[in-house]
Amino acid sequence: MMQINFMNDNKGFEAIIVGGSYAGLSVAMALGRALRHILIIDNGLPCNRQTPHSHNFITQDGEKPGVISEKAKSQVLNYKTVEFHRGLAVSGEKTGKGFTITTQTGEAFTAKKLIFATGVKDIMPDIKGFAECWGISVIHCPYCHGYEVKGERTGILANGDFAYHYAQLVSNLTKDLTIFTNGKAEFTTEQLAKFRKHNISVIEKEIDHLQHDSGYIRQIVFKDHSNFELNALYHRPAFEQHCKIPEMLGCELTEQGLLKVDMFQKTTVDHIFACGDNTSPMRSVANAIATGNIAGAIVNNIMTEEEF
Repeated sequence: MMQINFMNDNKGFEAIIVGGSYAGLSVAMALGRALRHILIIDNGLPCNRQTPHSHNFITQDGEKPGVISEKAKSQVLNYKTVEFHRGLAVSGEKTGKGFTITTQTGEAFTAKKLIFATGVKDIMPDIKGFAECWGISVIHCPYCHGYEVKGERTGILANGDFAYHYAQLVSNLTKDLTIFTNGKAEFTTEQLAKFRKHNISVIEKEIDHLQHDSGYIRQIVFKDHSNFELNALYHRPAFEQHCKIPEMLGCELTEQGLLKVDMFQKTTVDHIFACGDNTSPMRSVANAIATGNIAGAIVNNIMTEEEF
């Protein structure tokens, strides 16, 4: 009979997954099914916690994000070699045998491999009411949320090429579309001509605040005290890495501020992997799960080759 040996130290693991949302749980599923002794560290604050429903993910279309992740967590923890620790990972260190991850409360865990599925932190613009509406009626992705506000009075809070690209995508979902640049517009002559062709207005007034009801936007109020009624607003906020540990350990970032990975989700540091929103501009549940599945398979394959 085959004998499986695991580490005796309950704080030593074959791999640690930092981040236990969709991508991290997807990694854990793959590794748990491969009988790898792994630890998931998660603080329970996903970036989509305000979003009422998740879309564009087959079998789960319209489900609450928290319901999806809780179901995934319960399924992953059915695999006995997978452990879960509720906490915030704050530092990492390279050791002779791998890595040590330390949490905010001072607990330390060791592993041969690290997988970061930590997502990104959105930086909200300095507009009162914006953060309360984020993920509810102020949205970033036409594929994730656009169908639900189709035909509604819709705005785009952006300028330049970002606004133009949004307008291309969103104009297929509504014909009542306005661009708010929150200051002087920065469009080419050709872009402005396209906006006129599709009856898209551009408003350059500076925004004071968003009037809303429990996160559902009702109107934009400008600094000149005028207002504009609205039902949905697209915006792509600036972001930063939610977790700084990969950078502490030497992992490189792309020009966009994402963790640099190859097609196998390997970072630029040996034995460190990353997946999900922290590596890709395609921020969706489906993409997070897909990249997590790849990372899990690759990590297991590398460990198998090292051991065989």
